[in-house]
Amino acid sequence: MPYVGEIAGLSTALFWAMTFILFSEAGKRIGSFAVNCIRLLLAVIIYSIVLTILDGTPWPEDLNTEQLTWLGLSGLIGLSIGDGLGFKALVMIGPRLTTLLYSTAPIMATIIAWVFLGEKLGSWDLLGIAVAIGGVSWVVMERQYSTGQTSAVTDDHPDKGSLTKGILLGLGAALGQAVGLVLAKQGMVHSGGDLSPMSASFIRMLVGLGGIWLLAIIRGQLPLVIRALKNRPAMTFCTGGAIVGPFLGVWLSLVAVKYIATGVAATLNSMTPIAVLPLLIWYYREEVSLRAWLGAILAVAGVTLIFLG
Repeated sequence: MPYVGEIAGLSTALFWAMTFILFSEAGKRIGSFAVNCIRLLLAVIIYSIVLTILDGTPWPEDLNTEQLTWLGLSGLIGLSIGDGLGFKALVMIGPRLTTLLYSTAPIMATIIAWVFLGEKLGSWDLLGIAVAIGGVSWVVMERQYSTGQTSAVTDDHPDKGSLTKGILLGLGAALGQAVGLVLAKQGMVHSGGDLSPMSASFIRMLVGLGGIWLLAIIRGQLPLVIRALKNRPAMTFCTGGAIVGPFLGVWLSLVAVKYIATGVAATLNSMTPIAVLPLLIWYYREEVSLRAWLGAILAVAGVTLIFLG
């Protein structure tokens, strides 16, 4: 199928836009750490069911040690650590500014993939990445942020914090996402076997789940997570988010990174701030300005250049 990687990358952005809204709402109710623990648990259950239906078993039979190592590291860095930082930033400083910080991930992924995997991008790809990131940044930076702004959470909320802390968390999340994508590609494509994106996603989720739940035990936060499981509104948001994010979104992000360059895939994934605009209008009743729509057009132009390249 032509452009399978590019289509998967854009689809990832759409699903992640839904995820930002759903997990932001869940995080306001139970905290970002509990959300990260619960969404990985739900994702592993979903992957297990789907892979058992498709392949008869969730565990890939031809998985070798090298693949398991790279995918496991990808899960710990990208899902346990990176996404954990991102969810905390999401609750602390809100979806709009967090998505701006996530838009730096393609730059990081391009550099890391160039050094680690030897991937070199053509001039059209580099131009497309620059234009797309410029459009995304212009959209999200439309609003001015005061040094004291945080999301609408109470003073005793575990994710209450300053704008500076939220920005640092968001940048850390972008780096975790970039490293996670590069390591995932190393495990899928360059480790002595050709593993399907869905099986690779399951391995990443499983290791990420083990890492985050072990951290919950070490930090004494397991009772907090167990109590969060009883919060019905939060669980509704977490379940919806797990389906469109860790399942559909992460799977399609690995489809993209398998078939196209990592930096290009990360750029297409970073179209989330554009995809989130209609959701902000619908769910939060936000007004979207002419500048936002022009920025979206600029981002789409960048994506078009990537397709042409």
